[in-house]
Amino acid sequence: MRLIHILIAILLVQLGFSQSKNQYSISFDNAVHHEAKIKLTLTDLKADTIAVRMSRTSPGRYALHEFAKNVYDLVVTDGKGKKITATRPNPHQWDISGHDGTVNVSYTLFADRADGTYSQIDETHAHLNIPATFIYAPELKDRPIEITFDLRKDLNWKIATQLKTLGTNKFGAPNLQYFMDSPVEISNHTVREFKVASNGSDYIIKLALHHPGTEEEASTYFEKIKKIVVQEKAVFGEYPKFDNNTYTFLACYMPQVSGDGMEHRNSTILTSTRSLANEGMEKNIGTVSHEFFHAWNVERIRPKTLEPFNFEEANMSGELWFAEGFTSYYTGLILCRAGILSQEQYIKGLAGSYNYVWNSPARAYFNPTEMSYQAPFVDAATSVDPVNRGNTFISYYSYGSVLGLALDLSLRSLKDDLNLDDYMKLVWKKYGKTEIPYTKNNLRTTLKEYAGKSFASDFFQKYIDDSQIPDYKTLFAEFGVSLINDSKKPYHGISIKFDKNNNAIINNYPKKGTPAYKVGLDKDDIILAINDDSFTNKKELEELLKKYTPGEKIKITYKRFEKEIETEMTLATDPKIEIVLQQNAGKKATNKREKWLNAK
Repeated sequence: MRLIHILIAILLVQLGFSQSKNQYSISFDNAVHHEAKIKLTLTDLKADTIAVRMSRTSPGRYALHEFAKNVYDLVVTDGKGKKITATRPNPHQWDISGHDGTVNVSYTLFADRADGTYSQIDETHAHLNIPATFIYAPELKDRPIEITFDLRKDLNWKIATQLKTLGTNKFGAPNLQYFMDSPVEISNHTVREFKVASNGSDYIIKLALHHPGTEEEASTYFEKIKKIVVQEKAVFGEYPKFDNNTYTFLACYMPQVSGDGMEHRNSTILTSTRSLANEGMEKNIGTVSHEFFHAWNVERIRPKTLEPFNFEEANMSGELWFAEGFTSYYTGLILCRAGILSQEQYIKGLAGSYNYVWNSPARAYFNPTEMSYQAPFVDAATSVDPVNRGNTFISYYSYGSVLGLALDLSLRSLKDDLNLDDYMKLVWKKYGKTEIPYTKNNLRTTLKEYAGKSFASDFFQKYIDDSQIPDYKTLFAEFGVSLINDSKKPYHGISIKFDKNNNAIINNYPKKGTPAYKVGLDKDDIILAINDDSFTNKKELEELLKKYTPGEKIKITYKRFEKEIETEMTLATDPKIEIVLQQNAGKKATNKREKWLNAK
């Protein structure tokens, strides 16, 4: 039998069915000017024409990003070095004909933005997101990939990535999807790692930290990361099967980067201008919590609408309220369970998302599923025309987060042994561990299985398919938490900025239903006086408004298009609430709160 297999393999090679590799090399001689030289070699080509292109999207991002704009000096040759002319059917693609079965594509890439989407090359690092860096051949997407990094020896660079090591500075990926999902941080970075065990396997959790700080700071920070890793595993009951038995945090906390976080299958990018000595120890850690949770929720518990990821068009999903939003709910909760946030800090911090979501008029336009559909317009997407997002959009991160909170508290109130952790475990077993992409209806059916048909149908009907508000006051009360509103604080609904001439300019499109919206005030109007009292700075304005109470009418004098106008506004009650932990809560409420917030 073995001989037959060998003969078949030989025959396949003779017929041209051997598994050829797409080979890349990249060098950084002109890093000071943010350039890399890149070469792609494609062999064993059968078709007369082969298309190569730059991606327009990046895994974990949903909007279009035109990466081809940073490619130039592109030269194509065949296997003998003969130059070939490539045609351009669109801005992202080069069609190559007249080759001899081998095509070499060399080009220069300009890269100067380090975040979870783009690439940056300078003399401190080569921060590479693969779609923003490498041309690829769509027709050859199933071929293995090899890449060789030609490192600058004078810069003491080393390589951190989830790609498989194939030798000195050489790495591989099994196919294009995995390659595109595998960012690379090349720098003189610090490395920390520890071992975890799950289901009979050992995994290395690694931190590759590029920062201007000390080894001691790196060690202190890594101890926080370790606590997060352990608490997130407790939610799902096990770690994913990390490829190559390793998961890597690619953290770049340098002054020239752009703040971001981006999940990948076996790694995540973490970028911030905050060093660990400059607030980063506390403020950067939330991104760690969020992105590592994605190793389960998104990377393996994956919406069917995002599988496979499309590199040529925007990626739209109606499940981002769950994929991103429920992950956002766990971001702070895990920090609390890990002891990085106190219970009081965590509870107080819930108010930001609560006020943003439930005080928004956007719920009249879109439910959480439809908010998720907006991702291609808002997820690091850029445009030049103004939008009315303040009235029409709620981030699926925040919306999903407060819904995750409501579902967790509702489950815990329904029955003592129910909670969101165990629901997530069930979703993991059905759709994550098996890597079967899910739909919204799968999530609904799984909740029915976990908590009962009536409960699940009610929750989805009211809060996912519709935009109703859960009864948080009643839910929180069972856990010794209070919602507090200042009924005496007046509210007008506009944001004011002062220019260099002390003009008070409305800085936002007033939200629908607010006092300012009702009387026709608009962005860029200049407020001249309130009841004939003028002011020249923010402090004077705040002191002036303290004289008034909700329900009181005030005269607003303002200027629009050089014309002075007067209107009368009735002040409302400030809708913002505070969420407060009750220090003297009863024993039953305290016990329920401890089960919710304590380490697992």
